[in-house]
Amino acid sequence: MSKQSNIKNKIIEQYGKIASADDGSLSCCSTTSSGCCGSTEALISPIESSKTIGYDQNDLNSVPQSSILGLGCGNPSTFAHLKEGDVVVDLGSGAGIDVFIAANIVKNEGRVIGIDITDAMLEKARRNAKIHGYQNAEFRKGDIEEKIPVEDNSVDVVISNCVINLTEDKVNTFKEIHRILKPNGVGRLIISDVVTSREVEKVLVNEDNWCGCVDGALTKANYLDSIKKAGFTNVEILEERPGNVVEDSEKKTRNITSITVKAIKN
Repeated sequence: MSKQSNIKNKIIEQYGKIASADDGSLSCCSTTSSGCCGSTEALISPIESSKTIGYDQNDLNSVPQSSILGLGCGNPSTFAHLKEGDVVVDLGSGAGIDVFIAANIVKNEGRVIGIDITDAMLEKARRNAKIHGYQNAEFRKGDIEEKIPVEDNSVDVVISNCVINLTEDKVNTFKEIHRILKPNGVGRLIISDVVTSREVEKVLVNEDNWCGCVDGALTKANYLDSIKKAGFTNVEILEERPGNVVEDSEKKTRNITSITVKAIKN
């Protein structure tokens, strides 16, 4: 089995465990690393963790509470300027927090599609949608760096929260996002993610650290360049927050930073 497939399987395993831990005792930092979630010196509730990365208490109150897992590194919906009737796709939708926040905004005239690779997350999100009567939200299984299960040129906004760093082929992931967005300056991506001051060499990658949003992170320059290579224009950073300092297997340190990025499909 290749290292790439090992990493992907490890991601599915880890996030499946997170989905099954209803008490919020697990997070993306519940590995040997401390990456996208900020400091892990003290455990805090999923709600408090979400608030620290930019979620509004009113938004948190408006969604199914079991969809709040305390994951992520920002709140892309804050910058998405969603409106009634929009078609929105959330990549790495987890238990559905961002999908439900978006669904509350786009209302019945709009539609929100969550994409995730982990069966346990999809099951949890679908259960949340059914119990709470979200008719304008759906969840599909998909590997976002290979094929996003959404039609070409059909989406107004793609959002994602600390997920693309987990992919290995980031350029192809952004190409897939470009494919599904509406053309002519209508379609846009708003993504919160983490970047690093120094990338980890492939031979030194630790699978647990990759799952913790650390070893798969690109430098800020390379992250933005990946978006441009996929065909996007008007690429800009909307927010930037300093994160943790992490140590790799060679005892060298790297600075992890959270960013929220916007780009347009012309």
